Amino acid sequence: MYFKELLSSLTKGFLHVMFVATAIAASAQQKDSVASKDLKEVAVSALKVGKEVVPGQKLQGEELKRLGGNSVADALRFFAGVQLKDYGGIGGLKTVDIRSMGTTQTGVFYDGIQLGNAQNGTVDLGKFSLDNMEEISMYNGQRSNIFQTAKDFAAATAIYLTTIKPTFAEGEKTHFRTTIKTGSFGLFNPSILWQQKISNHVTANLSAEWVNANGQYKFRYAKAKGYDTTAIRKNGDINAYRIEGGFNGQLQHGEWSAKGYFYQSERGIPGFVVNNVFGHVDRQWDRDYFFQGTFRKDVTDKYSLQLNTKYTSNYNRFSQPDTALLMVDNTYRQQEYYFSSANQYTINKWWTVALSGDFQWNALRSFDRSGNELAHPIRYTTLVAAATSLNFNKFSTQLSMLGTIVNEDNKINMPAPSKQEFTPAIYLSWQPGTNPEFKLRGFYKRIFRMPTLNDLYYQEIGIATLKPEFATQYDAGYSWYMTPISSIIKHFGLDLDFWFSQVKDKIVAVPTTDPQRWQMSNIGLVKIKGIDLKARADWEVSEDTRLSTKLVYTFQRAQDFTNPGDIYYEDQIVYIPKHSGSFILQADYKAWQLNFSQIYTGERYNAKTNIPENYVQPWYTSDIGLSRIITWHKWMLKATCMVNNVLNQYYDVVQSFPMPGRNYKVILTINI
Repeated sequence: MYFKELLSSLTKGFLHVMFVATAIAASAQQKDSVASKDLKEVAVSALKVGKEVVPGQKLQGEELKRLGGNSVADALRFFAGVQLKDYGGIGGLKTVDIRSMGTTQTGVFYDGIQLGNAQNGTVDLGKFSLDNMEEISMYNGQRSNIFQTAKDFAAATAIYLTTIKPTFAEGEKTHFRTTIKTGSFGLFNPSILWQQKISNHVTANLSAEWVNANGQYKFRYAKAKGYDTTAIRKNGDINAYRIEGGFNGQLQHGEWSAKGYFYQSERGIPGFVVNNVFGHVDRQWDRDYFFQGTFRKDVTDKYSLQLNTKYTSNYNRFSQPDTALLMVDNTYRQQEYYFSSANQYTINKWWTVALSGDFQWNALRSFDRSGNELAHPIRYTTLVAAATSLNFNKFSTQLSMLGTIVNEDNKINMPAPSKQEFTPAIYLSWQPGTNPEFKLRGFYKRIFRMPTLNDLYYQEIGIATLKPEFATQYDAGYSWYMTPISSIIKHFGLDLDFWFSQVKDKIVAVPTTDPQRWQMSNIGLVKIKGIDLKARADWEVSEDTRLSTKLVYTFQRAQDFTNPGDIYYEDQIVYIPKHSGSFILQADYKAWQLNFSQIYTGERYNAKTNIPENYVQPWYTSDIGLSRIITWHKWMLKATCMVNNVLNQYYDVVQSFPMPGRNYKVILTINI
């Protein structure tokens, strides 16, 4: 009862602060408008930026573009601790598992607001292009900045996708870029990016893309007795459209943005390859769109306000017409309304406090091929986060407490009971010596994820009494940077982290007395310990030749401690390698650019028991690309030729879902 009363008081206090803050912001904005009538020009100053205690991993700008991937998922492969789940081909589902805690424990944020999927808890990263992406960053635990939405505190790991914001030099009003990609799999992928300066303080941007491919590629199929053949992967075609655009504005001590996003696709689901079954006829249709807006302002020297809002609609249809199996033709419709207010107050130069509150409404409706409604659950989520930041000369810390209330309704069956949880986090950073580029850091975080609506209500497998899945994380490490080291090595950086995580009440599907019927249950306990190593160096070999090298390595021991009586007790969990890593080499010589990258994934097991029959061999892929930049008047032309999987290695990321061998891509980009 005490926690309920405390959370109720926090909620009431938050609503009061939010109301007052909104009124103050409106008043301040009105004053800005009045002042602008008397001045020919409004002074725009930079917003206060919170200090990160524990920095995240980032790929940005030119480095990100040169990787030449098809989607955001391709870039995330180069982060430490990330395992990409790729089911093959351009149109295949792509999700990430970070530090072995599961795909559903990762929050994905698009321009500061989370991409949600209450139905199954996963975000298909293949839907988001690199063509208009400025930065991709990843944080273990959470982004260590207290001035953020309550949602930012509510994930075990977080990925932030930041699109390009227009910037114009003196005299510029329009930027235009068009890109055409073609190559293997019948790929044809044109895109455009248009940016327009409307006034000194308002800009607009539009990005559009079409992806069309037949998805066909050779793969190798082998049986245990030595039977080996090469076949063509089929039903992996995709036809997808993406368009997004919006406006960005600058205020005095503030900024705002509004954007819309639309994605539509039809794709084949190539399915698994087993028992000489090479072809499938399953299809999937998606139609997603959202509108979101952000307002941020330093209202006074001490008080800052941030408001976010979003509406999302997702439509998905899945068809499995093969009558040899259970015929399925279901549609799913999701809707989401989201509102957030974040408030920060600076008490003095070393002490800052923040209070954030979010409200989210989710609804899911699903129908079978006859039009019968299968489920209609509604989820109401309220999050309140209180945080404080202490920053001294050599020591910084951030502490936060997140309160979560989830209430549910179901128009067809019984709803799940209400859930209320409090979860803390602590982040620390310390500079032990005089060198400001050498710092020790660490964090502790306890967080949980709600069962998805599929877990609770999906036809016969859902169970409304599921408990949340809890994750506890510990991390300790250091950062060391040197600039410059010599006349050749201009920059060197080294990051090392030791970490331990535990996932309790893991939500899994287990068989019942009927072998054809499975049901969701809380049975899992997984303990994970690991090491992340990240090293980077920038080289200037000559006046015209520059190099950049980046090495990432992860060791992780992810063991199942669910039941001491199980034969797989303490075995490595499914598809998690002990060793993995990546290497990137980027070279520039005058107008030429060379990019080489390699990804390694060590041995794994495709089932719970670590026996030879379940062993999956390690794999690695090497990609190489060469670019030439040509400048003519105000135009810039860039031509790129890429060869992926240079050594033509056949491998599966997920067992029985073969990946492409050697493949090619040509990219032509024109900037005006």
